[in-house]
Amino acid sequence: MASFVPAGLGKPGSGGNMTEFQEKMMQQLQSSMHSELGKLISTGKDNDAKVAQKDFEGFENLFHRFLKVKGPSIDWTKIHRPPEESIQPYDRIMAQDHVKKAEESSCLNKLAVVKLNGGLGTSMGCKGPKSLISVRNENTFLDLTVQQIEHLNKTYNADVPLVLMNSFNTDEDTKKILQKYSHHRVKIHCFNQSKYPRINKESMLPIATNLSLTGENSEAWYPPGHGDIYASFYNSGLLDQLISQGKEYIFVSNIDNLGATVDLHILNHLIGQPTDKRIEFVMEVTDKTRADVKGGTLTQYDGKLRLLEIAQVPKNHVDEFKSVTKFKIFNTNNLWISLPAIKRLQEKNALDMEIIVNPKILDGGLNVIQLETAVGAAIKCFDNALGINVPRSRFLPVKTTSDLLLVMSNLYSLDDGSLTMNPKREFRTTPHVKLGSSFTKVQDYLKRFESIPDMLELDHLTVSGDVTFGKQVALKGTVIIIANHGDRIDIPAGAMLENKIVSGNLRILDH
Repeated sequence: MASFVPAGLGKPGSGGNMTEFQEKMMQQLQSSMHSELGKLISTGKDNDAKVAQKDFEGFENLFHRFLKVKGPSIDWTKIHRPPEESIQPYDRIMAQDHVKKAEESSCLNKLAVVKLNGGLGTSMGCKGPKSLISVRNENTFLDLTVQQIEHLNKTYNADVPLVLMNSFNTDEDTKKILQKYSHHRVKIHCFNQSKYPRINKESMLPIATNLSLTGENSEAWYPPGHGDIYASFYNSGLLDQLISQGKEYIFVSNIDNLGATVDLHILNHLIGQPTDKRIEFVMEVTDKTRADVKGGTLTQYDGKLRLLEIAQVPKNHVDEFKSVTKFKIFNTNNLWISLPAIKRLQEKNALDMEIIVNPKILDGGLNVIQLETAVGAAIKCFDNALGINVPRSRFLPVKTTSDLLLVMSNLYSLDDGSLTMNPKREFRTTPHVKLGSSFTKVQDYLKRFESIPDMLELDHLTVSGDVTFGKQVALKGTVIIIANHGDRIDIPAGAMLENKIVSGNLRILDH
């Protein structure tokens, strides 16, 4: 967590305790915040005010904890590698699975799938929810998710519902599109994550003047990270509704992770445990590569499994954190969580997640901070938590058009909404693809490919500058294409580039 001290609070007194002056300042800040939030609630209509009241309870709790925290929230000397039995290899989970096919439908009937659907497609130049971007054969992330669950329900005669956690940014557009799935064999529920006020970094007060999301308040609010799932799920009433329907677990993942499909081996493992030893939380982790060095990892801390994020690491230990030898795995954010456990912890107010302080500069130049939490950080609060080291294929996020190129190519085949690696690819890892800024927006990216190249034998692709690809191009080995400023490179239809560097004047060199 960023070491951030609110203006006026200064540094803690000797021994890490607050001085009397600092204590007084903190109480004043809390009191001022409470008063400002009350004014904001009074500007809303009945239902809006009621929702804001609930949201602000969570926000005030976070704000209070934020004021008390001084510097990184961890003691590096207490961090240990997790005991072997606390992170199980996926192969072992698979080998222990003796559930008969006939029993699998009853296991599935105890599951709901939750997709984190709060994000916009702005980083890829798209308007609206990211889940509505087309990723494969005109199918969006949401289409593929619905197809996967429908296939499960039909195959096993089960009733696995899909639950979408929307944000105020994505809710309206998502709900409009849901009508198209009314004839699919999937029940779809939505709930909204909280709406928290951005805080002016100087005054430490909200910048909003009322509860509206438009006009001068359009930048005043934010969804507080996916750690908010526990409170907003509980507050929506949907948690109780699913429990009353006999659901015991949720499988939570990011909607843009195309590898995050329901895994029956993991589900059977959870349902098969004795009631008194029920695993309440599973985090799917996978082996780090050089591209994942910043990803959160699992550690043993105070006798509990704990998620350690790079933002919490003291500066002098960051290199150690990034080391692939000490921390070999990272969090995929595919999580299996017990519904009764969420209810119990939420009602006891016992969910303690590290605060992520996210500083932002708004369009007008105003410095604000957002207080956020991460869903996986709650692992330490659950009983019998477990990490499962899954194959890399379960982590296939699409964050950029470089990722999009991989999933649109012949590296994968699409079956009932699930992408699987083409068996003809010799290496089971994906190529490293780096497309330049001319490809950042989906619209521009699509214009630059007449058809997606054959990438079955590709190891590495770097493209920079004004480059276009004709039809049926094949890329093999390491291919680097760099158009200098003012130059344009058109790779001709049918070209086969293997271990080649293509430079600004279209000279093709062996790599």
